Amino acid sequence: MGRKIHPLGFRLGVNQKHYSHRFAQAKDYPKLLKGDRQIRLSIERYIAKHMTDASNYGGVGHIEIRRKTDLIRVDIYTGFPNLLIEEQKLGISQMRSDIENILGIESRKLRVVLSSVTQPYGEPKILAEYVASQLRNRVPFRRTMKKAIELVGKTGDRGIKIQIAGRLNGSEMARVEWAREGRVPLQTIKARIGYSYHPAQTIHGVLGIKTWIFRGTG
Repeated sequence: MGRKIHPLGFRLGVNQKHYSHRFAQAKDYPKLLKGDRQIRLSIERYIAKHMTDASNYGGVGHIEIRRKTDLIRVDIYTGFPNLLIEEQKLGISQMRSDIENILGIESRKLRVVLSSVTQPYGEPKILAEYVASQLRNRVPFRRTMKKAIELVGKTGDRGIKIQIAGRLNGSEMARVEWAREGRVPLQTIKARIGYSYHPAQTIHGVLGIKTWIFRGTG
């Protein structure tokens, strides 16, 4: 039996960094972990609600949360930050008020920063959400995977692998299909691998989408 491990957790401390930074006592860890999860979910739901146009899909690459004594800084790395601001003039302030209501941090300072990703489809999370949006629109999965590989090919990354599992194209029996272009050395620790999983709810059931992007070694 093969032993599976998360590609990002496997490389923590080598070439993968944490997305949450804080100094706290051990007893406060569950509360802070839950708070970080709530922040990420609220941001992703807000952006998904206000960016429904698939042709201008930007998505969120990743979210970094830095907790200090009197400040919580949330850095949102998105594909098209200007599109979100144009769509909603008060987008950042509305998102900030939602986070403050969830965490109850009226007395603390909260700073939300939007950062642009130079190559949006070089981020595995944005790519997986793009594939999910195509599958929800009933685009054939093979065409979707081929198009996604072409998008990654324009970014200069060295390898891409996409896997889709479930009732593909509405078939009665679920199966797993995958496509790969270039090298994706998952067992090499020094290899810089980007990974993301995203479920897609379709009329035939849930499809699981996994993306791996190989950015080189170092």
